[in-house]
Amino acid sequence: VQLVESGGGSVQAGGSLRLSCAASGSTYISRRMSWFRQPPGKEREGVAVIYTREGITRYPDSVKGRFTISQDNAKNTVYLQMNSLKPEDTAMYYCAADRGFRGGRWYDLSEYDYWGQGTQVTVS
Repeated sequence: VQLVESGGGSVQAGGSLRLSCAASGSTYISRRMSWFRQPPGKEREGVAVIYTREGITRYPDSVKGRFTISQDNAKNTVYLQMNSLKPEDTAMYYCAADRGFRGGRWYDLSEYDYWGQGTQVTVS
């Protein structure tokens, strides 16, 4: 499975961006698709997950109400709509997918088998 992110860029505080993650290479549909971010010098953290069968979403408090994850099954693509961006949202953003549902916490990196190359988001 290959994951390719796009849509990053530079934006002023209060602005919006929409990230895309296109999946290809397998007919397996991941149980969870998630977005993570890694600010400079910090650990990677989960910012959104979508349970692909149910459409259930989860967010940490830091982005709740500002970020929205969604999916387009026909396009094998997951999106992250980011509104009211803040300088602290500056990070490399990664898309992640599992190869099989392990049942652990969605924000644990070990739950995922496939990662994209990342797309940079800079908020000033």
